[in-house]
Amino acid sequence: MSGRIVLFGATGYTGELTARALVARGARPVLAARSAERLDRLAGELGGLETQVADVTRPASVHALVERGDVLISTVGPFARWGAPAVEAAIAAGATYFDSTGEPAFIRRVFDDHGPSAAAAGSALLTAFGFDWIPGNLAGSLALREAGPAATRVDIGYFGRGGGTSGGTQDSTTGALLEPSFAYRAGRLVAERSGARVKTFRLAEGGARRAISVGGTEHFALPQEFPHLRDVDVLLGMAGGHVRYIPAITAAVTAVTRPAPVRKAIMSLAQRQAKGSSGGPDETARANSGSTIVAIARDADGRTLSTVTLDGVNGYTFTADILAWGAVTATAGGLDGAGALGPVAAFGLDALAQGVRDAGLARV
Repeated sequence: MSGRIVLFGATGYTGELTARALVARGARPVLAARSAERLDRLAGELGGLETQVADVTRPASVHALVERGDVLISTVGPFARWGAPAVEAAIAAGATYFDSTGEPAFIRRVFDDHGPSAAAAGSALLTAFGFDWIPGNLAGSLALREAGPAATRVDIGYFGRGGGTSGGTQDSTTGALLEPSFAYRAGRLVAERSGARVKTFRLAEGGARRAISVGGTEHFALPQEFPHLRDVDVLLGMAGGHVRYIPAITAAVTAVTRPAPVRKAIMSLAQRQAKGSSGGPDETARANSGSTIVAIARDADGRTLSTVTLDGVNGYTFTADILAWGAVTATAGGLDGAGALGPVAAFGLDALAQGVRDAGLARV
């Protein structure tokens, strides 16, 4: 495959980081967003890149961004609200699609709803191709490969060290708590709310850390690569003594919002309060923070068979660099398959491991 890289959402926080990461890798992406003025400013800073105005409220303008052979990167979120036009545009054009979401409901929509039509169109969809949830796919795959067929369970924990969050992440997190999520249990995908469970991980540095269950691409991708796998847990590390109460809190929230009119009203209120792309950690804050990802492969009796730990850069820095790596690799022909793909299926385990290292996370 050979074509252009189009970055939709280029003037947002994650979008700008990704634009700079692409240019650092020698690419000259087409920058797309709503504001021509902000696009022109960023394009000038990056050496006079091509720009195109597009807006999710005008889907035709998003479809006009791409054609067959292109790679479309979308950083326009919250994705559950704004993500569909970019996915649909990529499928219609037969283009390759990447996004920076971490939202479980949107991830499931890409795999279940958009995946079959993408496969028919020859379009590859790589959703959640960032800190959410590429490192866990790699660490989980390495742990399961080392453990062998006796491994039927894998626990994957994500832990950040400082740095803060962007406005877009905060909006997406709020929406994710109100939207349905999922888990992989007894060999099948099942509905489950975010924060239904808490587990404790023991990190090499920092002692014990609690984490809450979330839906990720690992639930879809790892069982495809390892058919003997029966249970997948993906968990997001959180600090503070209140973490133990999160399952009860999310259960209460789910009960209150179960009636459709109530859920719709709360979602509407959350959307009105959303900060949108209000910036995020600056370069200094990112440089002084980091992340750790742990994957533990276990047998049916819960015995640990293999543990893999990745450690390195801040999650936002990683997201920008891995999106840039994926897009550049895809345009060079280093992508296999069509439809909704996990990162190992798309690139192969060894190539993905190298890409993750290049983006700043290494095994320790």
